[in-house]
Amino acid sequence: MAGGTDLLVQMRGGRTKPQVVIDLKRIPGLMAIRSEGGGFLIGAATSGATLGEHEALKAAWPGVVEAANLIGSTQVQGRASLGGNLCNASPAADSVPALIAACAVCVIEGPGGSREVAVEKVQTGPGKTTLADDEILVAFRLPARTARSSDAYLRLIPRTEMDIAVVGVGVSLTLDAGGVCTAARVSVGAVAPTCLLVEAAGAALVGTTLNDAALATMEAAVAGACRPISDKRGTAEYRTKVACVLARRAALIARDRANA
Repeated sequence: MAGGTDLLVQMRGGRTKPQVVIDLKRIPGLMAIRSEGGGFLIGAATSGATLGEHEALKAAWPGVVEAANLIGSTQVQGRASLGGNLCNASPAADSVPALIAACAVCVIEGPGGSREVAVEKVQTGPGKTTLADDEILVAFRLPARTARSSDAYLRLIPRTEMDIAVVGVGVSLTLDAGGVCTAARVSVGAVAPTCLLVEAAGAALVGTTLNDAALATMEAAVAGACRPISDKRGTAEYRTKVACVLARRAALIARDRANA
């Protein structure tokens, strides 16, 4: 248990019945944010509230922080963690598209030692991950930021707050001195069994100033990657359309932040 905001609900609902629950928040290394090689190492059990109070992290990775701060209510954010949000393996997890766009890497520990894996390689389906039964996620590595780089995360929910994303999109990019995009990553959530890195969408932005043609190509790539279901939150067609709209908006916000 990192924060318990998913696990305790599942236990009370009878979906899972563990014999033992171990709270990881008493392990100091899992509750820390520290600078490392120009980037950041974030303990997997660190709460969203703690992330939101870290000024250097907010300046470097505003999209990651804003995604974490959309999880639940203010009270929930005092417990909910990035590690729990990823390992719960919901396709609609808010922080995961932002982490994928940020090129974040997971540090995983077990009896066999330590290994590192990209965030997009952890989830394999709803409620399923690549972690072995004897492994835990201990930290996330966020890379160093180059000049004129930034990110953004946007989601659509049925209500104004405290709801599950119909679609979530994270975009991270870098611009050169002339405003031309030199690197970009686009990730979408709630439109497939796992959160997706849409490489073609990021590639569509590289070499452009994010003009309408480039954004239209990016939207087409996002639409092609979507494999949503239809449910009470929206039809598959609606989710695909929303993913394109949010990707465009998030890309423009990231561009404006990078220019600033």
